[in-house]
Amino acid sequence: MNKGSQRNRTHRVTTLIAISVLAVLLLAAAPGAAGSSRPEAEGSAFISQYGAAPSEWTGRALLVSRRFHEVYTPCWEGAYGAIGDAYLFALTGDSSLLKFHLVDHDLRDMCAGTWVDDRAWVCLAELTWWDLTGRTRSLLVEDARKRYDEARGEGRFTDFEGFWSWYNWHASSGTRERIFTNSNMNQMVTVACLLYEATGERKFLEDALLAWNGDRKHPGIEKTWYRGGGRWEGSGGRAAFGNQLPWRGTGYCSVAAALYRATKKEKYRMIALETARRIMDPATGWVDPSDFYQIQMDGNGAFVNYLLDAYRIAPKELSDLPRKIAAMLEHVWTNGRGAAKVTLHRESDHSIRNGWNPFGGEDGYNVDEVGTVHAQGEAARAFGVFAYFINRPPGARAR
Repeated sequence: MNKGSQRNRTHRVTTLIAISVLAVLLLAAAPGAAGSSRPEAEGSAFISQYGAAPSEWTGRALLVSRRFHEVYTPCWEGAYGAIGDAYLFALTGDSSLLKFHLVDHDLRDMCAGTWVDDRAWVCLAELTWWDLTGRTRSLLVEDARKRYDEARGEGRFTDFEGFWSWYNWHASSGTRERIFTNSNMNQMVTVACLLYEATGERKFLEDALLAWNGDRKHPGIEKTWYRGGGRWEGSGGRAAFGNQLPWRGTGYCSVAAALYRATKKEKYRMIALETARRIMDPATGWVDPSDFYQIQMDGNGAFVNYLLDAYRIAPKELSDLPRKIAAMLEHVWTNGRGAAKVTLHRESDHSIRNGWNPFGGEDGYNVDEVGTVHAQGEAARAFGVFAYFINRPPGARAR
């Protein structure tokens, strides 16, 4: 082994030790850490199955989040990381996370953005923080409602192409950009379900059901794009620029899961389950057969969040999903176990690359960026949401 390799190896080992110590200290201070219901033997099983202890995943998420705070901007990219930080706060009780998003950088001050999915991400950040901080911060709900109502009032939810969907712009906007829809735009359906959950107002659920099921005149999301068995089909094109089904429809895991929570109808749960199962099957061609990272695309924070939304409502059927996501994130953290040709994880400041293919060349939006607000917001979302679920699996006893 040459001296450079030896130094790099020593640095990696030192970093991992530091992370473990930090995570243990943070978790020891977190509410509910004492008296955990998980015995040491079970923790050992977690280590062998997921490559790292739950506390180590928490430590990694905190380091990724720290870098995200350094590059934060108050728009949709910031909303991505804010979602991950909400889960991380619910797990650790770290008050600095709450202060960052609800005091120093009030979520209600975030930009409206241009495309309708910009508003969706901000609404989802607000409603996630509302949910995970005890459902008492009604001002977050009111701001999300305002953003949603404004977008709907602009005509961005429409059937003008012969099916119901949310669109980046309204049909008569006069914008020079192409008016299109995809699963990003339809995260407004997820927002509608959460607003129904938060307010009890039926109009939000009616919007969500119309978007998914259509009416007597025009179909909705399901009949337009879903082909059964987790398979979605729509028009192609560049990622984020006209592709109706980025991530091959994985985004609809979150939408269907939200509809299931709102209605308790089994068909929504089954579609979320089938979609997650299909996309994470390497035979589908979307993920690597051993490390399960997306071969072709960016948007990894959203991708992980979509999958875990499905896992939340079908933990038994998707019991292998946390292991696959752990392999994905381990791949990133270790730079493809040292074999990546591009930087996935910059160890000096824990910046993460926007695309996770170790050879580069993915399709997407600024895929090669490392540690910028988009890339780091995606990473904070992925690591934060995963850390929560690896420590608190659905159905586990409260700690």
